[in-house]
Order: sequence, then structure tokens, then C-alpha cells
Amino acid sequence: MIYLAVAALTLWLIIFLLPWRPWLVKEQFEVNSLSLSVDLQDVTVLIPARNEEQVIGSTLNAVLDQGSGLSVTVINDQSTDQTAAILRDYSSRISVINSAALPEAWSGKLWALEQGRRRVNTTFILLLDADIFIKPGVISGLRQLMKENKKDLVSLMAKPPLNTFWERMLMPAFVYYFKLLYPFFLANSNSKYVAAAAGGCILIKTKVLEDIGGFTAIGTELIDDCQLARQVKNAGYTTWLGLTHSILSARPYQGLAEIWNMVARTAYTQLNHSMLLLLLCTAIMVLAYLVPVMVLWSNQQTAILGGITLLVMHITYLPILSYYRRSWLWAPAMSITAAMYLGMTWTSAFRYWSGERMRWRGRIN
Repeated sequence: MIYLAVAALTLWLIIFLLPWRPWLVKEQFEVNSLSLSVDLQDVTVLIPARNEEQVIGSTLNAVLDQGSGLSVTVINDQSTDQTAAILRDYSSRISVINSAALPEAWSGKLWALEQGRRRVNTTFILLLDADIFIKPGVISGLRQLMKENKKDLVSLMAKPPLNTFWERMLMPAFVYYFKLLYPFFLANSNSKYVAAAAGGCILIKTKVLEDIGGFTAIGTELIDDCQLARQVKNAGYTTWLGLTHSILSARPYQGLAEIWNMVARTAYTQLNHSMLLLLLCTAIMVLAYLVPVMVLWSNQQTAILGGITLLVMHITYLPILSYYRRSWLWAPAMSITAAMYLGMTWTSAFRYWSGERMRWRGRIN
């Protein structure tokens, strides 16, 4: 067991000491102006909506309060609930596109966005999920960030819901794992080896999106945000990704099952549907998160190594907990949380093997 303990400690020391510190929260954006008189006539907001009756109204109200001249287009992706009726109430202030039938090999969200993109004639496009609530000043702030930092695509990771027990336990960890997998420092650099974006809120130059072929280039992708960022960087453009409290995910997760399904939707896709990568991921997760706990009941020397490893592990989690104003007492639950995320990944794999490529808002392919 001592060899496993040494390996686990070595892994965490590497993560802790990496020059780009993926566990820190240095990349942040917050609204610094609440002016509602800002001119946004050079921005079009595209919102794909499928069965979004619970959230689409609040999302639209927040968008329409951003400033003057803003163009807003909602693509109704064959909703079967009251989404269409709610959109009719906003017909004088927004444009609505009723989505055509989903072509083969396209994902529903990307097909909806592509139909909207073809009608855009502004300099910037804001891609916004229907369940994202943005505070006043976000769009003008993102546009300013893009111009000042000479970026071609900027995106924000929405603050997740943190109301229920499972949300408080699992959602900060979701952001933490994402940052380990896609270090923001590297994603925001000119390196083409790491590209990432958060699909809930992306501001992109229209010309850049046109230059990469629109959403056709990624029409089959399930992890569309990171693939979009990769296409942008491969074309020689620049991207930026950060955390924020200024945009919020308005969709609550009513229980563990909803979070489980959210992660399982794309987890195996993240591994390129590779059994080898799945087994490698499993081995790494067991070594990193479970071995340090297991060795606590071994001999004294091995137990000390396990304790040090857990301390380093928990230290790397504290910045995310602090950023979302969560108690440090959630840190000791990391091993349990990791085991659950590993279970979600295997669920994703089993669903793929059974013939289910993806599921989204009631649509299963």
C-alpha cells in the first residue's frame, strides 16, 4: 500500500505545484457598471429554447434589460410545453424562429443556433442558454472585456445553483473538475493544445464564427462549447474563459438524479468513447481520491502519507469553495464526491454502449 500512497501524494503535489495552478480562481469577471443606457445595437443574442417554460421568461426579462438597440432571437426547438406561448408574449421585442426538423447527425442545440446565426447582421453574437440569468451590465461588460484584452471569443461559467444538499455538494466540484481538465490559464493563452469555453454564455465576433464555417464545423459535437473554442483557436483567433457571480444558472436540480443525468449526458463523450481512456480515468480517480482514504487504516508510515495527501487535496479545493461562499467543511467530502462523479461517467458509458448517443430536454438520440 505504501507504493500507492506515494503515487497518490506525488500526483497531488504535481497538481498543486503546476505553474499554471489550475485549482486557483484567478480568472474572474464581475459587472462593474449598472448603466442601462448603453448602446448594444452591435450585438445579437441567440437563445435556443426547447421546453423551457419554467425559465425562458426570466431569462428574456434579464436580457432585454441589458441596454438599448439589442437584437434578441429565440429559436424555438420544437417545444411541446408552453414555451411557444410565452414567446408570443414577447413578440414585439424579440424575433422568434421556429426550428426546422433536426437534420441527421446534428445536435439539437447547435442546429437551433445555426438557424439563428444565418440571420445575424451585427458585429457580435451572444450565445445564451435559455436557463441563464444575466445581471444588468453583463453584455456591455463582456464586450468591453473582449475589446480591452483583444479576444475574439469570451465566455463565462455561470454560477451554479447551490440551494439543495446535492447542489451544494456536487456543483462546486463540477466547476473544480472542469478547471483541472481545462486549466483556464492555458485555455486563455495562445496555446492550441488547451481550448475551453462555457456554453451557457459566450460572446463571439460574428466574423470569427463565419470564418470557421458557423456551427456546421461542430454540428455533431455534444461538448459544443469546448469544441467551438478549439475551432476558434485553430483558426488563429483568441479566447478567454472565466468564473463569475454575474450570471446564474436558473435551472434548479431537484435531486441527485438530475445532476447525475446532467453529467452522464456527456461524460463518456469527453473520453472520446474510448474504453482505454475510461479505464485510465477510473484508475486516476481511484488513485487520487480513494487511495488516500484507504491507506489511513494501514501502517503508521503509510497512514501519514495518506493524511498529507488528503491535506494537499483539500487545500486545492478551498479556492472554489471560497469563491462560491461555501464552508471549508465540504472539502473532506471530496472522496465521496469523486466516487459519485466516477459513477456518473460509467453511467454515461453504459448508456452509450446501449445505443443512446445523447439526451437533451426530452430528446434522446
